[in-house]
Amino acid sequence: MERLRAAALPLLILGLLAAAPFIGFGAGHELTLLARAMILGMAALGLWLLVGGAGLVSLGHAALLGVGAYAVVVMDAAGITEAAIVAPSAIGAAALFALLTGAVAIRTTGVHFIMITLAFGQMGFFTAASLAVYGGDDGYTLYGRTTLGGARWLEDRLAFHYLCLGLLAATLLACRALLASRFGRVLRATRENPLRAAAVGFNPYPYRLVAYTIAGGIAGLAGALLANATEFVAPSFLAWQRSGDLLFMVILGGLGSPQGALLGALAMVLVEEWLSHLTEHWRLVFGPLLILAVLFLRGGLEGLPAQLRRRRDG
Repeated sequence: MERLRAAALPLLILGLLAAAPFIGFGAGHELTLLARAMILGMAALGLWLLVGGAGLVSLGHAALLGVGAYAVVVMDAAGITEAAIVAPSAIGAAALFALLTGAVAIRTTGVHFIMITLAFGQMGFFTAASLAVYGGDDGYTLYGRTTLGGARWLEDRLAFHYLCLGLLAATLLACRALLASRFGRVLRATRENPLRAAAVGFNPYPYRLVAYTIAGGIAGLAGALLANATEFVAPSFLAWQRSGDLLFMVILGGLGSPQGALLGALAMVLVEEWLSHLTEHWRLVFGPLLILAVLFLRGGLEGLPAQLRRRRDG
């Protein structure tokens, strides 16, 4: 029964996203919004692997997202738009950045880890802002979206929607499989009690570094998709505020399982859009709502049904 409940939520979310274009969300701007939510959900899944899996709270995750986006920019400027080249380049560049920075950051824990990842993220931000050849502070407008087999399939909003959905589902399945594997069990053990894990022969450092690198690759793929969704890349992609947004998505959805990050990302993006249409001062409403969610949804949105059942039975 517990396994069925665990599988029901991600299946419901993915099913609703698949049906969305045919149940009133087929307009161009609505598909764009859903694509953005799914892309950020993918990036949040990578961050969940660090926070929920390894117990590492990062404030530099947006830098990995930005590296993936700027890989698309570099390829575009060189006249290379084929997805078979662009996507692996974005994933590889972000994973390499994660590997190099993680090799230093993971030697620390707690607030020191948070501050080091923040510092690396800001280094990436200022580096991107200094790249005058790619627009500097003004950003870079892509000449066109990435091609698939030479064809511009991604310019079709519906096709792009289902591409994002397919990659999101694959990322979610990969995170769940990784968590259930021996690697995932050791990773969680290092989160719960690193000293005990080390005492039985598992050095936390390489496991955490591999997890950080995998999270970087996921963020790189999300960055490549985000660059195509907006057709514009700017240093703001790497800003620490975006890292804060991704971290809050993970916390809002719930740290218990990967689908919590997905649920948090979708909820945050959609509520933000809804409030922005109600009032131009929507941030004054959005902030308190987030605070209330943290205070009263201890298990995140994912844990809300169980919390309601306990109150009903109690």
